[in-house]
Amino acid sequence: MDTIKKIFIHFRSAVAGKQQDFTSGSIRKAVFMLSIPMILEMMMESIFFLVDAYFVSSLGANAIATVGLTESVLTLVYAIAIGLSMGVTAIVARRVGEGDTEKASQTTVQSIFLGVLLAAIIGTLGILFPKELLTLMGGSPELVAEGYGYTQILLGGNVTIMLLFIINAAFRGAGDASVAMRVLIISNFLNIILDPLFIFGWGPIPAFGVKGAAIATTIGRGTGVVIQLLILVYGWSRIKIGWKEFVLKAGMMFNLIKVSLGGIGQFIIGTSSWVFLMRIMAEFGSEALAGYTIAIRVLMFTLMPSWGMSNAAATLVGQNLGAKKPDRAELSVWRTGKYNAVFMGIVSVFYLLFAETIIKIFTGDAAIIAFGALSLRVIAAGYIFYAYGMVIIQSFNGAGDTKTPTVINFFCFWLFQLPFAYLTAILLDFGAAGVLMAITFAEVLIAVIGIVWFKRGNWKRVKV
Repeated sequence: MDTIKKIFIHFRSAVAGKQQDFTSGSIRKAVFMLSIPMILEMMMESIFFLVDAYFVSSLGANAIATVGLTESVLTLVYAIAIGLSMGVTAIVARRVGEGDTEKASQTTVQSIFLGVLLAAIIGTLGILFPKELLTLMGGSPELVAEGYGYTQILLGGNVTIMLLFIINAAFRGAGDASVAMRVLIISNFLNIILDPLFIFGWGPIPAFGVKGAAIATTIGRGTGVVIQLLILVYGWSRIKIGWKEFVLKAGMMFNLIKVSLGGIGQFIIGTSSWVFLMRIMAEFGSEALAGYTIAIRVLMFTLMPSWGMSNAAATLVGQNLGAKKPDRAELSVWRTGKYNAVFMGIVSVFYLLFAETIIKIFTGDAAIIAFGALSLRVIAAGYIFYAYGMVIIQSFNGAGDTKTPTVINFFCFWLFQLPFAYLTAILLDFGAAGVLMAITFAEVLIAVIGIVWFKRGNWKRVKV
């Protein structure tokens, strides 16, 4: 009973965001205190996808497939945003571990400048060429005509995605994970309310169809970004920025780009691979694409909490290396990996047993259900490997060693996953199952190589 009470007290403290020193004391407690708000934050991020999928699913296979193809293109935006956020988390965590919160705040401002610039470039392309992008991804003329507005709005407003990731990464690096979590709770609440209003219409609001989901999501995320900026300016977190910080600092910007390039590279490799897999999946029709899209969104709901624990490991590594405690940093990684594996193992059993039941929540189409259930089962079969793989990769990133995961991703995704998917799905005629097998085997390979490389310990000597 005392143990349950203690867990509840720690849980409440973690959600409340009480200031903690993660470079001393119990590692188990440190992992718990960081993981809880990060898990909730990542779950909030995945709810964006699930809510859109739920409401859009009633509009038919083309609408669902449009969301899937657009999300595949958006993964390149996520690659840049997450890659930058890795650099931000690594540098901010290291500066906080060293006790230099002023430089942590300055790094945050430089990351905002960089994010806005990149988002402007991507947004311009999304606004001008949405039809061409969907066509390139294999969308039928009917799908393009029906869904290009969704693509145009999400890509045009991608600055909300970029800044949401980057600023939350700064909060996480500083150990203020609960702040990032609260921002996403508010954003999701707005998205849940606005999605049905803009998709189906209500009162003076016309029915925008699938485009309405993009409008609602962009408004929700945009509101979150405004709240983030208010928190930074008014100093409601460990990081506070004043007007004097809004100055371009070439040296700090160059260091941020240098550390982030590996993160951006590894995610561009991973997500471009994901885009090509989606392109191969499109060869098997809208039902296969729709089932796969729904399954991925469901899987993301549990991958995001796992990603949250991985982010906790990254923060612990960065702060403890900053505090000159490399052994504590390493122990934090192994502990987090074990907790993550237990969680993912339980989830995988649930997916294996109830795959059809889960997909039926989103659609009644028998063909979509069959493809969706197959996707859930094959991908979930490798979940325990994913658990360790994600923690190890994020730990490299938290140390500022973004080059190592880039090399691992290049080998496992481009040199293994894509050729394997094409061989099994197209040449050997395994169909959609070939694509799914490629996803699982590649992630298993990442985990094995990552663990071997991590044990060498070179990441402990990286300077940021």
